[in-house]
Amino acid sequence: MLGEKAKRSALLIIDMQVGLFNGPDQPYEGDRVLENINALIHKAHTAGAPVFVARHTGPVGSPIEPGSPLSQLLPGLAIDETTDVVFEKTKSSCFLGTDLAERLVDADIGELVIVGMKTQHCIDTACRAAAERGFQPVLVADAHTCMDTPALPAKAIIDHHNATLNGPIVKLVLTTDCQF
Repeated sequence: MLGEKAKRSALLIIDMQVGLFNGPDQPYEGDRVLENINALIHKAHTAGAPVFVARHTGPVGSPIEPGSPLSQLLPGLAIDETTDVVFEKTKSSCFLGTDLAERLVDADIGELVIVGMKTQHCIDTACRAAAERGFQPVLVADAHTCMDTPALPAKAIIDHHNATLNGPIVKLVLTTDCQF
């Protein structure tokens, strides 16, 4: 299985980009989540753990087409573009149509710490897809977010996913407790 017997941890940051974060609907506690993600980036860098950054792009002509202003990573995201791996994805899964799984195997990654946006879409998918590929997903409960929907407020979506994924799919931790 991919990821089996690997000993290292890596950080996966998903879709922390201008068009999603600063769109017409604001992410729940977005500034706090960004602060927590930056704290995790610092922890990963300090520990020498790899950082992978997924950026969702759409087709040419869409608001988030590759290279568009809305597809750019948040200026406040504390990544190091000289060492951190930034890659584009076009689906909810960070694995589908990308070489992320191969990169994780090459880096001897067993545990994948997952943060970013949106909880009910790309975060949920990344957790499940990582587990299916033999990696141990770690979901940071206070470092992922989404927006209110017509059916549910964002806090309820986040709380639901933290509770549902914890145990059978992910190990759930808080930013302060996360180690690399």
